[in-house]
Amino acid sequence: MSSPVLRIHAVNVFVRDQDASLRFYVDRLGFDLAFDARLQSGERWVAVAPPDGSAVLTLIAPKPDSKEYNLIGTTTGITFVTEDVIAKYHEWTTRGVQFLFAPRLRRLSYQRHSEQPVWGAVFTRFRDLDGNLFSLVGLDEVNRELEAQRRHAAERLEAERRAAQELEIAKQVQARLFPQRQPPIATLEYEGICIQARQVGGDYYDFLDLGHGRFGLVLGDISGKGIAAALLMANLQANLRSQCAVALDDPARLLQSVNQVFFENTTESAYATLLFAEYDDATRKLRYANCGHLAGLLLRHDNRIERLASTATVLGIFRDWECGIEERVLASGDMLALYTDGITESFNQAGDDFGERRLIDTLRSNRDRSPCEVIAAVVAEVQRFNPGEQQDDITLIVAKCR
Repeated sequence: MSSPVLRIHAVNVFVRDQDASLRFYVDRLGFDLAFDARLQSGERWVAVAPPDGSAVLTLIAPKPDSKEYNLIGTTTGITFVTEDVIAKYHEWTTRGVQFLFAPRLRRLSYQRHSEQPVWGAVFTRFRDLDGNLFSLVGLDEVNRELEAQRRHAAERLEAERRAAQELEIAKQVQARLFPQRQPPIATLEYEGICIQARQVGGDYYDFLDLGHGRFGLVLGDISGKGIAAALLMANLQANLRSQCAVALDDPARLLQSVNQVFFENTTESAYATLLFAEYDDATRKLRYANCGHLAGLLLRHDNRIERLASTATVLGIFRDWECGIEERVLASGDMLALYTDGITESFNQAGDDFGERRLIDTLRSNRDRSPCEVIAAVVAEVQRFNPGEQQDDITLIVAKCR
């Protein structure tokens, strides 16, 4: 975590007439009006800032019987720094600013027993309308370093602002990659959700209309996190959708093609786990391929659990890749749950994970509810189990046979 930004909010300058002083700083010194407001107490709060906004001077008109009033017309201890003292001196003199003397060179040494100055700078002094004394100093080696640091900090903040803006755009784009509509299925009620741990992530789920009364449920997990994983997720989604017509006749050939494209378009360390399930609305048959993903859970109407175990290795690692296809027949009341490890590998403060057993118990205790309600119950249980910061994407599909 980066260190929080720290800067001086304002430096007080005591004046007799705020309006007259405001005109002096704006018209003669070329400062900008930072704010001019009336507080609830009735006190007027006026402030000015140099054009770069690096500092704020608050112009305070104290009451005549106050200690602050005696500070009017004294040395402020405030130093203005400029790249060219001579030019600024002539500019402000032309505008009527009263300087005590023409710019001169000042050399100081902080090293004992040394005649070599540590730094030297051109400087002068001037007073405002109330006699408050200020210094105007050129950029010596030390000040140049400070100015460089200030500019670097400003550039870093701007870069962080732009990165945050681009990340927000990426989040909006990725949100559109998740299903925007659900193909109508007469015998199956289904729902999905992805709660990302970061603004963008690598979990993926999809609902595909395969035609001829067939329907695809897809759930995957991309290696890595953040932008890199999100880009791979978009690649996988486009890859699957562009070739899903092949799935009607041969799901294994579809996934072999997907693996080949994913292998060719990614680095050696990039891979994805995937569970692809094709459901036939007429026969209620479910054909699936589990490519290195967590086993899907099929909760039968009699409360038995069947696992849709792995039938192939992960996508993207091997060019020569084979995929097995398994088949199940669903009955009325059966419920299917596909999920990523953001659910089962969510850890509490004691270091225990949520695990498959807690997921199965939650599914069983909510089996009579709608898929949307089952998903909400699972998410609530995970978040109750681990109320701390979410470490991984939580993605879940629940489908119930009518």
